[in-house]
Amino acid sequence: MTAKGQMFEMEEKSVLGVTMRTWKAAPPTLRELFEAGQLHAAKDYIVLDDERVTYDAHRRAALAFAKRLMDEGVRKGERVAIVMRNLPEWSAAFWATALIGAIATPLNAWWTGPELEYGMTDSGASILVADAERFERMREHLDACKDLRKVFVCRATTEISDPRVATLESVIGAPRNWDSLPAGTLPQVALDPDNDLTIFYTSGTTGKPKGAVGTHRNLISNIFNSISAQVRGFLRRGEIPPAPDPSLPQKVVLLSVPFFHATGCFAVMVPSMITGHRLVLQRRFDAEKALELIERERVTNFGGVPTIAWQILEHPRFKEFDTSSVEGVSYGGAPSAPELVKRIKEAFPKAQPGQGWGMTETSATAVSNTAEDYERKPTSCGVPAAVMDAKIVDGAGKTQPPDTVGELMVKGPIVVRGYWNKPQATAETFVDGWVKTGDLARIDEEGFVYIVDRAKDMLIRGGENIYCVEVENALYDHKAVMDAAVVGIPHKTLGEEPGAVVHLKPGMKASEEELRHHVAQKLAAFKVPVRIVFWSETLPRNANGKIMKKDLKDVFASRA
Repeated sequence: MTAKGQMFEMEEKSVLGVTMRTWKAAPPTLRELFEAGQLHAAKDYIVLDDERVTYDAHRRAALAFAKRLMDEGVRKGERVAIVMRNLPEWSAAFWATALIGAIATPLNAWWTGPELEYGMTDSGASILVADAERFERMREHLDACKDLRKVFVCRATTEISDPRVATLESVIGAPRNWDSLPAGTLPQVALDPDNDLTIFYTSGTTGKPKGAVGTHRNLISNIFNSISAQVRGFLRRGEIPPAPDPSLPQKVVLLSVPFFHATGCFAVMVPSMITGHRLVLQRRFDAEKALELIERERVTNFGGVPTIAWQILEHPRFKEFDTSSVEGVSYGGAPSAPELVKRIKEAFPKAQPGQGWGMTETSATAVSNTAEDYERKPTSCGVPAAVMDAKIVDGAGKTQPPDTVGELMVKGPIVVRGYWNKPQATAETFVDGWVKTGDLARIDEEGFVYIVDRAKDMLIRGGENIYCVEVENALYDHKAVMDAAVVGIPHKTLGEEPGAVVHLKPGMKASEEELRHHVAQKLAAFKVPVRIVFWSETLPRNANGKIMKKDLKDVFASRA
């Protein structure tokens, strides 16, 4: 697969001062990927309800918006924040930003106003592109965003009287009319593989999100990693991988994860420029609607996180829909039950199941487990790609032998260069090209990685990272709370949900609903504890004064 002259030939390079293996034939920047999209010009690129946007129409919109950004004075390295749900406009804004050498900065569309303000001010974004709902959430925070010069709002139903604000439609029109835009030309901006491309926010040690800075090389290497895993699956079966052929029937992906996640953007949206996939979007995930779309659009691939696969498989009307088109179900981002792979094979006989492990700091998937390997080792998240290295280290950083549990570290061209304007956090997490993942894992004799637990105090709900300290701080803000600890409650489809154990101050009262409402006023809905248990005394701590959360998890197990 990696032999000289082959698509996945490797070469050793110094990347930002670190020597590593890279994909020799990989395109240097996203400009080349964008140009590859012309091979699929007449095909549908994005489908949302009754809107259908072709690759050609999307190209016209992206180029038109790129020109407007440059006319607004946006230069290489400036940050353009994108704050919206999954819409065709999201993709157009992302590609426009990338083509002019600016840094696309997607912010979590579920965040509250204060959380969005933090993302804007931390990144120093000069341009904000938002849908109407997110704009209303941010309106009162705009003055606090000192670097902000211009706001583009799409899908607004009322007039916005603010000199900083323009409608996105005034620049590129509505998606259904993009095919009538001028053809446009590529911006003449010098791009390099190691130029900054994206800032995606992830949970950090202080409870405040950190902006992971990705490059063109990071994103493109991730795409090559993914394709190489598929090729490896064919070779493992003794089959010749099919050559790319734009004339073959179009593959169709039901995208049920957000574009503002590395998975949605890096693993699905951007690679489609090469593969020519049709992306079918939902306003919000609904299993029955998903089944309708699988039947109507002849969806070949779906997934994202295990939650989605479970909800579709267990829907009471599952057998009423034609799902025979499904060829692949892939997911990651959260713990998954080993039985899921068996359920997938039973429900979709010709489908190849797959799962993987990754993080924002690895530009999405770093290791993957597909097809027969996944059926053979369903508890493993897979093996690293050929350009990747993985190791297990002890507390002193010493590499451990196979099947020894320790912290997982990975190295390769998908590892981001660091955190935006956070040198200390960068130095603590990135060491000589290796990223300290904070995950406890083991690697078996064959090189398959098994995640055992997370060393970081964080839980993952349906693919969404929840940093426990952030939720605990919100609880501590309530006048009646003396002690609080947030832990993960196992959940069959979501992986886990946040639960809280709270000790109240003497003489004070608060109900579970009151505390949940209190947290909901401060944090996004997915971070609000689904259950709160009241503890009659100070929470149990170890000798160092740290709350023993493992003991507290039993509280929820006994009340299941």
